[in-house]
Amino acid sequence: MKSKTITTVLFIILIGFAQLALADYPIVSHRHLADPGSLVYKGRVYLYCSNDDENPGDNKSGYQMKSIVCVSSSDLKNWTDHGIVFEVPKNCSWAVRSWAPSVIERDGKFFLYFGNSGNGIGVAVANNPLDPFVDPLGKPLVDNNTPGVQPAVNMWLFDPMTFIDDDGQAYMYFGGNGDNNVRVIKLNRDMISVDGSAIQLAAQNFFEASWMHKENGIYYFSYSANPRAQMRIDYMKSTSPTSGFTYGGAVSKQPPLNDNNNHQAIFKFKGEWYQAYHNRVVAKQAGIPPVYKRNLCLDQFKHNADGTIDTMINTVDGLKQLSYINPFERVEAETMNAQFGIYTEPCDAGGMNVTRIDNGDWIKIRGVDFGESPKSFEANVASASEGNSLEIRLDSPTGTLLGTCTINNTGGLQKWATVSCKAEKTKGIHDICFVFKGGEGNLFNFDWWKLK
Repeated sequence: MKSKTITTVLFIILIGFAQLALADYPIVSHRHLADPGSLVYKGRVYLYCSNDDENPGDNKSGYQMKSIVCVSSSDLKNWTDHGIVFEVPKNCSWAVRSWAPSVIERDGKFFLYFGNSGNGIGVAVANNPLDPFVDPLGKPLVDNNTPGVQPAVNMWLFDPMTFIDDDGQAYMYFGGNGDNNVRVIKLNRDMISVDGSAIQLAAQNFFEASWMHKENGIYYFSYSANPRAQMRIDYMKSTSPTSGFTYGGAVSKQPPLNDNNNHQAIFKFKGEWYQAYHNRVVAKQAGIPPVYKRNLCLDQFKHNADGTIDTMINTVDGLKQLSYINPFERVEAETMNAQFGIYTEPCDAGGMNVTRIDNGDWIKIRGVDFGESPKSFEANVASASEGNSLEIRLDSPTGTLLGTCTINNTGGLQKWATVSCKAEKTKGIHDICFVFKGGEGNLFNFDWWKLK
């Protein structure tokens, strides 16, 4: 992970660049995450990502990710960090890497497909989107011995994407490193076994990042083009999920501040189409080697009446917030739009908490609906020191002070206590910034907050 110095550099550069609205890219600025796979479930978007926090901070050591991290949002501006939901070999003994996942729900279970580097595709199962996913097979779902995978020239056997068609048939798309290296295979209803041989497809300049979506009866197979084609996200379209595809153009161009590999997750949410992807703005603006330290981004695109896709425009803060935060219900501290200096970690009380808080660090929550003016503020915190404080400020880290909670020693950094303070009268829609004050070192941990 980045050091406090790197985080400070990132903030100084980006504060002018995005006027504190660090959204759309990056959407999660405190972690290095990449290769998103999307799941829309019960009014939330879940993005499952390769965990670049596990890669060394240099340009030589290669991709070493062994875990999958999940973040989610209901408004597309504030994202909740759910931490690691799958890792190898802990949850899958035969695999040594876990890359570029996709997740799908069927019959009340959730299935996560991942690449074991480029050497095979595994599947893991959970009972909800955030439970630890566990390998049910003890072996790859697809490897080079799977009928139809070979022959292929220099095949990369990874980047799986599973799609369930309107008739209930499930398909998994995968492959890489050659125009003729696209594969699709049917899955059985159990989603952990294949039905028949893999089918070969061809896509011009195909490199990696297979994805399928469907709109108005048209199947859109999108993928990352190779370096010769600027690593765009290109697409083909057909009236069949397994044949008859013709080249359509670009879903999106090479992302700004990326200049390297590309990967998309395309999903429909509340009637609009979006693409999650990664670039390297967090590492580049912080001045650390960016190759293996990627970060998440999100933008919107549209389908045209003639069945083509209107090429997506990359934005720093172009998306509309779809709903506002209700501060009178418990809000997790690891739900945020922007931050300065903080980290997250698993919490002994469940979920995640904000940690490694130094004097002057802050987090920002976008679009909070104060409704009737609150009277008080509550926060669940844990501390091993005395005399720290949490300031609640309006709209920016230097904005109007709404209240200050004193935080003393609770008995340890995982010994939780609820503190409260008076809140000044406030109405309407505002951003909230929590600014942390105190002495040296880790002041306290922060689990959740609420207005009353």
